[in-house]
Amino acid sequence: MQRHRLAYAFVFAGAFANLTSAAAAAPEDAIRPIQNQWAEIKYRLPEKQQAERYHALAEQARLLASAQPGHAEALIWEGIALSSEAGAKGGLGALPIAKAAKQQLETAIKLDDKALNGAAYTSLGALYSKVPGWPIGFGDKARAEEMLKKALAISPAGIDPNYFYADYLAGRERYAEALRHLDTALKAPARPGRELADSGRRQEIQALIAKVKKDME
Repeated sequence: MQRHRLAYAFVFAGAFANLTSAAAAAPEDAIRPIQNQWAEIKYRLPEKQQAERYHALAEQARLLASAQPGHAEALIWEGIALSSEAGAKGGLGALPIAKAAKQQLETAIKLDDKALNGAAYTSLGALYSKVPGWPIGFGDKARAEEMLKKALAISPAGIDPNYFYADYLAGRERYAEALRHLDTALKAPARPGRELADSGRRQEIQALIAKVKKDME
């Protein structure tokens, strides 16, 4: 564990050292290293190591957001990293992290709801869908669908909004609708520079298609 923490400390120090140049870059260029690190964590790192790395990534995004006030992109990725950390951690201890993710995503929406093709709506919808409802958490299926539909209105062919809406629909046993959105997700245009994220997401899409078809039998 100590070895992992030391290795992480060096990674974070390097990220902090590059913050000034990143802040001067265009918002979408500045977040590219964060996007790439997120994909590496999610699709290549053992699950038991992910929560700590997501926490670090959220801090990196927070620093970038502070350096680029008024831009939604880094806030969105802070929210994504925090929600990923909450999912990896699990249990009631993850609720404060999920709430922090929700706050950052809502702030990003106020700044620019169309930033990153509506990614804040996608992530917020996924949070509302997965977090327990009242009185434990803020989960709300109706709000989840509302957010996900807003994401789809901005990016109707996008891989992420279609996947997460399909996941929501499958959970509500609306299987035919889920399969239509999964088909759209599979046909989504490739995102330059995000090959690992696209590859990993397509594997998740295929797995969900198989699950939906089995549940329909």
